[in-house]
Amino acid sequence: MPRIITCFKWVVDQADIRVVPGTDELSLDRVGYRISEYDRNCLEEGARLKEQYGGEVVGLTVGIPGAKKSIKDALSRGPEKAYFVTDPSFSNLEPGQTAAIMAAAISSQIEYDLIICGEGSGDLYAQQVGPRLAEMLGIPCAVFVNKIEIKEKEAIVECKVEDGVEVLALPLPALITVLPDINTPRVPGLKDTLAAGKKPVEEITLQDLNKSFDPYLETLNVRATSMERTCEKMDAGSEGIAKMVAVLTKAGVIS
Repeated sequence: MPRIITCFKWVVDQADIRVVPGTDELSLDRVGYRISEYDRNCLEEGARLKEQYGGEVVGLTVGIPGAKKSIKDALSRGPEKAYFVTDPSFSNLEPGQTAAIMAAAISSQIEYDLIICGEGSGDLYAQQVGPRLAEMLGIPCAVFVNKIEIKEKEAIVECKVEDGVEVLALPLPALITVLPDINTPRVPGLKDTLAAGKKPVEEITLQDLNKSFDPYLETLNVRATSMERTCEKMDAGSEGIAKMVAVLTKAGVIS
């Protein structure tokens, strides 16, 4: 029976982000937080696999102490236990740091057969944490997966690629990143929420890991984007094509 780790992240609710009027600056003064939508598919897939094959499912997240608010929501979605790797310095982590912290925590604290991550996070969407984590743990990895089956000591997965579907057999232990179309996340009911409050949560601190995790990247600034449309209309004939070239040349898009 598989031991499954489902990874999730506490991110800013994008609906609450505002642009400061007259500028390209973002206002985060009144933002709320939630589990990344991609990670909800990850948690759901862990629960589905447990229902089908048995075993154990745990949740794993990294963040500042305030991110503990995410754990009850995650536990209401299926995991039997959560591991919370936390330190006040774990704010605005870049993907390399997150993967390194998870790798250190898993290697020292958590037994597993399968690790499931979302394809990306709802804030950075770098799509790097899963593959980096697999590399650091020295285990096989499959990305963009929309179907998982477990047969003996292998995970049989279907990966969405540009020209179709690729079927892979991964020896366990392995790591998989899942696409949103792999499932429809369940909505926890009152019973699930109440039960989540009684499930165990194990905190792992920076001191427990006894390592430093320096960033590979530095974010200098985050700005709002803007879009302007000129609404030029051209036909498909030679005159329309010539007009399009002239418009794009004038705008500096081509030269």
